[in-house]
Amino acid sequence: MPTHELYTNDPGDYLWQVPASGAARFSWEYEDGRERLLALYQKGKDKQWDGQRRIDWDLEVDPYDVLGTPDESISLYGTPHWAKMSEKERGELRQHYASWQFSQFLHGEQGAMICAARIVESVPDLDAKFYSATQTMDEARHAEIYGRFLHEKVGMVYPINDNLQSLLGDTLRDSRWDMPYLGMQVLIEGLALAAFGMIRDTTTKPLPKQILAYVMQDEARHVAFGRMALRDYYKQLTDAELREREEFVIEGCYLMRDRLRGVEVLENFGIPTAEAEEYSEKSEFLALFRQLLFSRIVPCVKDIGLWGKRLQQAYVDMGVFEMGDSNLDLLMAQDEEIAEKLDAERFATEERERVAEVEAAIETGAAET
Repeated sequence: MPTHELYTNDPGDYLWQVPASGAARFSWEYEDGRERLLALYQKGKDKQWDGQRRIDWDLEVDPYDVLGTPDESISLYGTPHWAKMSEKERGELRQHYASWQFSQFLHGEQGAMICAARIVESVPDLDAKFYSATQTMDEARHAEIYGRFLHEKVGMVYPINDNLQSLLGDTLRDSRWDMPYLGMQVLIEGLALAAFGMIRDTTTKPLPKQILAYVMQDEARHVAFGRMALRDYYKQLTDAELREREEFVIEGCYLMRDRLRGVEVLENFGIPTAEAEEYSEKSEFLALFRQLLFSRIVPCVKDIGLWGKRLQQAYVDMGVFEMGDSNLDLLMAQDEEIAEKLDAERFATEERERVAEVEAAIETGAAET
């Protein structure tokens, strides 16, 4: 079914055109490269996988309970509106929320694919071009997977959130080659990783858990790539140039924080915008969720050398300043381990089932003879 038939709201023009700026850069040095980045490139090649085969698409999904997460995670929970809703209506609300979340993941992954391709074009170093090429393939796979999940299992798609679209546009319009790294690898990917992780760790449904765990295994490499490239480059910048990038980070973090309210969902259930925003602001779960979402961004920003007073104060105001001391390497290692453990458990179960089928067939054959 065409996607336009699944949209909850008219997204307007189905082709968003962002004017390109900046130079395409070629490098004629083919041997010299940073050892760490070339090792990451090798890992990117080794870790390619097929979303059609690695994910068990035969798993059923209840569209009215896609994630199996507690209803307390819905900002409408506990309000007079929630009390008046029937169980059918609550199921429809769960479907809309899951659709809204995964739709933003889908749109973000397409943005990541385009930003990775832009990095291939604009970054001056060949080792970074090599790795970005593998990331472009990763992001294409993620967009494919999220698109299939929404089409086949959820049956509904939301347009891109205005704040996410704004940050993507700002990232792509900037002519400086490092800005796709900063906007996508650090901000959008960092926030997406935290959102994926929270759902991965709380969902009781096997299919979304598989999807998120495997996507996060890739994203851990992408964030590591951004950290390596920007840490090296930002050591060379002047204080004024660093301040410009810190201002971009501050504005981007506020945009990403405000993206997460899900007001569009409540509006589709007849709740006025101002009231929907109030419910979102008062939701204790959403407040915690919003804070934890910066667990990947803040330590990464600090690590790459953007840690001026104004940026620090912005994080104090958001209540996330202490996250600057989080161990990002440990978080990324855990993402890798969870995906590998899930694979081991899944394939061990499949092997046991296959052996049991063979043994049953042998027993049946022996009984017949």
